[in-house]
Amino acid sequence: MRLTDLLHPHLDDVTSVVDATSGGLRLDPYLHLPPGVGLTRHEQPVGEGELMLLCYGPDLALHGAEADCLAALERMRPGGRGLIVFGHPGTDLPYHRLLDALVAHRCQVLHAASLGYTHLHSGAVFACTEELLPPHDWFGRPLPADGFATALRIADEYVLADFVSRSQRARLIDLERAAEDTARALESAREDGLAERLAAALRDKDQLSAALRRARERTGVLEARVAMLEGSTSLRIGKALVSAARSPKRGAARLPGELYGLWRQRKAKGRSSGTLVPAPAPEPRTDDRFHLSHRALSVAPRDRLVITGVLTDRTAQDFAADAVVSRVLPHDGRLLVERTDPDVFLVQLSACAAHDGPWSLTGTALAPDLDRRLAELISRARGLGRTAVLWRDGPASSAPGLSQLPWDTVLDGDTGTALCRLDPVTDGRDRLRDVFLQDSTRVRLARLAALTGGPDPLAERRVAVLAAPRDATDVARLVAQALGQLHRPAEVVVADPAGLALDELTAASVAVHAGPPTAPWVADWTDLTEDRPDTLLLDLLCAQEFSGADAVGHTPAADDYAFVPALRPLLVRRSLLDSGVPPENWSRAGHRLFAVRGKEPS
Repeated sequence: MRLTDLLHPHLDDVTSVVDATSGGLRLDPYLHLPPGVGLTRHEQPVGEGELMLLCYGPDLALHGAEADCLAALERMRPGGRGLIVFGHPGTDLPYHRLLDALVAHRCQVLHAASLGYTHLHSGAVFACTEELLPPHDWFGRPLPADGFATALRIADEYVLADFVSRSQRARLIDLERAAEDTARALESAREDGLAERLAAALRDKDQLSAALRRARERTGVLEARVAMLEGSTSLRIGKALVSAARSPKRGAARLPGELYGLWRQRKAKGRSSGTLVPAPAPEPRTDDRFHLSHRALSVAPRDRLVITGVLTDRTAQDFAADAVVSRVLPHDGRLLVERTDPDVFLVQLSACAAHDGPWSLTGTALAPDLDRRLAELISRARGLGRTAVLWRDGPASSAPGLSQLPWDTVLDGDTGTALCRLDPVTDGRDRLRDVFLQDSTRVRLARLAALTGGPDPLAERRVAVLAAPRDATDVARLVAQALGQLHRPAEVVVADPAGLALDELTAASVAVHAGPPTAPWVADWTDLTEDRPDTLLLDLLCAQEFSGADAVGHTPAADDYAFVPALRPLLVRRSLLDSGVPPENWSRAGHRLFAVRGKEPS
């Protein structure tokens, strides 16, 4: 919720908002007060027609001190109202420190809600009154009730809410304690596992070094034998005979002379040593390292998740849209794990429990050789510092042996649905939105990236809004439209952010800056008089992810979910804008344009 959504329903009959905050935070850019309501600052009592603005939080320099907030409450008079915003999260709100002061000064809390800012997490509206006022519902509307019914409602809700909150707090404490115990156990297991992996790596190194020495010794013996054979009289006689047979005219005439020369050389060697001494074997090299030839070089930063592992055909195809995917086979898995340098070694349960495929029946005890190879790959991946993850997208009983392997993390659930596999007509726009937000393949990959520390695939959904507000009205409209979107923009680009009151956007984690946009997608909101529904960016991104288009927008014919040769662009890939190609030439230049209907049918 925005601060205006909490404040404005309580501004009826209010003509003046009194700023009584003591910290360094300026709240006036968040208020967007309607005409006729002014913002003042004074030390006089606050009564009828006035609303006091207070702030309190853990950062004294930013939010102000508790003592200043309590002192300001002494200025409240009957008929006056107040709004207090907290820098504490809702679960840590120290309301008990203000409760006695509110009661002592006849202040009744009417409505409390969470705020969606980085440094302001909640707020409450109160009124100074001589009689009990009806509370407000979740939407800020007063509930019709007389004094006694209101008191009963408040008392009943207090008892029931306290009962529920006590059980929730107890469960939270248990979960926090369990999480701490699990973290300690994982840390201990990780240290033990590191020692085991180091010992296993040393054993593998010793085995490989011994095997390499044996291979080099064998190579030396073979080279000595080859040298001996090449210097033997029998081989040379055979070569001379073969040469004479291939060219009888010339070779046959020279054959007696060659044979006589061989006989003289053999007789001379026999006199000097009496035995045929083979050529000395070359000394084996003492370097026990493997020297691999790498011919591929990339110096670009890694901006996509790199996955190597055992996946089904469909999952590999869906993941490949947002990640670099390498599927291992039983005979090349070790080489791929070492060469691809993945962020994660991923094994999908359904790819092992299937009745076809290279890893079929792995983990079922019916293919022990595959079980052994998979265990070796996991050990190798963890030895290289990579995260080994089991994606359990089926019943664990279908491949019980997989649960016994040393995984770093186990994910339960399906691998998501690619939007391109849905039918907008059959499934409907709401289904597309739900999949986009919660069940898409990209959302599942983001969960995997968070566990492994790899690049976040959801970064490809960031949108930059280009705007040109001219006055306070345009600023208020821009802030309302940006923060009202179900898919909020990541940044707002304006010509001069310093001269505009856009602090509320920054507080809501929306970057505000001048210059070129940095997000992958750009939306032109230069015309702030246009009405934009709260589903605009969400629907445009749904259509883009469904189609893979470079630009999404509307057409005069109201085409819906169709590729078109021209459109009014509402969402454009930043690289397309940077290319400098005019919009009328986008389609002829090979860029894909996808149209969505501007308004849904009623």
